[in-house]
Amino acid sequence: MKRLSILGCRGIPGNPGGFETFAERLSFYMVNKGWEVTVYCEDYVGKTIVEDYWNGIRLIKIPVSKASASATILFDWKSAIHAAREENLILTLGYNTAIFSTLYRLKGLTNIINMDGLEWRRQKWTTPEKFWLYLNERAGCLLGNHLISDHPEITKHLETRVSRAKITMIPYGAKRVNNANADLLAQYGLKPNDYSIVIARPEPENNILEIVSAFSNKKRDSKLVVLGNYKPNENPYHKQVLEAASDEVLFPGGIYDHDKVEALRYYTTLYIHGHTVGGTNPSLVEALGAGSPVLAHNNRFNQWVAGSGAVYFEDEYECSYALDMLLDNAEELNRLRVNGIKGFEKWFTAEMECSAYEHILEKALQGQLPGRAAKRSNRWDGRTLEKLSYKNLAERKTDSSSVAEKVPMA
Repeated sequence: MKRLSILGCRGIPGNPGGFETFAERLSFYMVNKGWEVTVYCEDYVGKTIVEDYWNGIRLIKIPVSKASASATILFDWKSAIHAAREENLILTLGYNTAIFSTLYRLKGLTNIINMDGLEWRRQKWTTPEKFWLYLNERAGCLLGNHLISDHPEITKHLETRVSRAKITMIPYGAKRVNNANADLLAQYGLKPNDYSIVIARPEPENNILEIVSAFSNKKRDSKLVVLGNYKPNENPYHKQVLEAASDEVLFPGGIYDHDKVEALRYYTTLYIHGHTVGGTNPSLVEALGAGSPVLAHNNRFNQWVAGSGAVYFEDEYECSYALDMLLDNAEELNRLRVNGIKGFEKWFTAEMECSAYEHILEKALQGQLPGRAAKRSNRWDGRTLEKLSYKNLAERKTDSSSVAEKVPMA
């Protein structure tokens, strides 16, 4: 029996995070391919480590006192100890506690690490936390038998640490959403195609303040829905965002019901994506898979993912201008929607993602991971795309030809 242990996420089912969603998706896929899959899960109720099964997936539930960074580190340590005894093939999601991979090296186990994004650069971390993440990124590069990046820019970064042969690039995937339950919008006072949406953690690096300010600087006759948990009495940035919002901006809080979030994405006029740090962002891929027209912050992470399925902005002014040009422009919104779906179906489906993981996991199981001198290539190499800036929207009104700017991506 081919056996795989997945560590590094909070567990499945029911957790809404990117790694958790991926772990669930890959587990189903690998079980259907004849693998025995184990996923390590945080347990906030139990007192001892227990084994359970869910839809053919083995779950190892490890007690966790509360949701905190220190508790997560302890959970990862206990998970690593347990997994090292099992002697399965290891897939670790993220490098936040990669130093624990020393256990797998000592046991001679093969450990493949998804290196996530540039976590240590995120503004939300304190200096000691950034230092911990930086050290663990280095540890992951050293201790992992093979590394997965989810974006060409992450691959470039990792190449400064290890040989290119040690890296395989597999972007985050998602399922195509062809319909959703419109009745789920009513509880938020929304109607299909009469609102824009932001789905992001309320942090400065995600440009929430710039987006909310841009939307609120004039009457839009439309709504902006901003998901996330805002605590203005505890967080000054959250307070700034709420104070900048007009009465057309809604803050419904964090929504973790899958069907509700899916409906909100599917029926939105515009998905606004302000992320600046990371690789292939799950929420952006999911928006493309739902056919959402996209307005995204202008950086190489977002450009490579959304391509011509998005318009790009640099700051509050450009975001405001793009909103002016897009919200009532059905033709342009439809163009973005069509281009986004085409790009998604060509590059980012869940089947492509899981198939690529299956291939590298099979190689690992057979002891055939690429050597130092191996030439690495995959289906995503050489992807080129079109980037449409907010300035091009005005040009489209007078020029029927394409005005998209070609952006080559390594």
